[in-house]
Amino acid sequence: MDKERCLIMFVKYPDKGKVKSRLSQYWDEDMVVRLYRAFIEDLLERLSNGDYRFRIAYHPRERKNDFSKDFGNTYSYMPQTGTGLGKKMQNAFKKCFSDGYQAVVVIGSDSPDLPPQIIKEAFQALEKSDAVIGPSYDGGYYLIGFCIESFTPEAFEGIDWGTESVYKTTMDILESAGKRVHVLPAWRDIDRPEDVVALINDSEKTGFAGSKTISCLQDHGFTKHC
Repeated sequence: MDKERCLIMFVKYPDKGKVKSRLSQYWDEDMVVRLYRAFIEDLLERLSNGDYRFRIAYHPRERKNDFSKDFGNTYSYMPQTGTGLGKKMQNAFKKCFSDGYQAVVVIGSDSPDLPPQIIKEAFQALEKSDAVIGPSYDGGYYLIGFCIESFTPEAFEGIDWGTESVYKTTMDILESAGKRVHVLPAWRDIDRPEDVVALINDSEKTGFAGSKTISCLQDHGFTKHC
């Protein structure tokens, strides 16, 4: 394990009405909560044992015991701190850099089929680049990372989070700051019903067919080409 590298996964506790709000507009909230829980479990299984340290940045902070109980007490948990997503991400990077890590990568929990190879490429890219970013199909990004020397807090300021301009605005900030940015392959956040359909239809070729996420969807009547 490389003690100079850290992967942080941002996670919300799976409570009704607190996660995947766009999916809750279409489906029963119990189903949405179970689906998001499956996202977390799949990502932990796929990404928590790589050649890097792994931390879970959780919210809300008072649910740490519930996280430990539900997902395991072997993980390193750190509360999300600050107001708004940008400040929370800033603070997560600062915390890990202050703890001695030289390269830090942050991901969300909305891309349950994200492959380990993407994380490997991200850390390899930071050996030569100042920053790494993974654009999502909806105009946001699913991953961002920095080296300690090239950390750019401004990349999280003035961003209209949750809109299709997030990736472009972030890239503009990084490029204006003269940063060398490695762009990863585009990937899908699961935010809308059409994203779920695409995830199911792609699951066999991506090796995700046996996942908890797909099992959850099948239990609720979702099938390929639905």
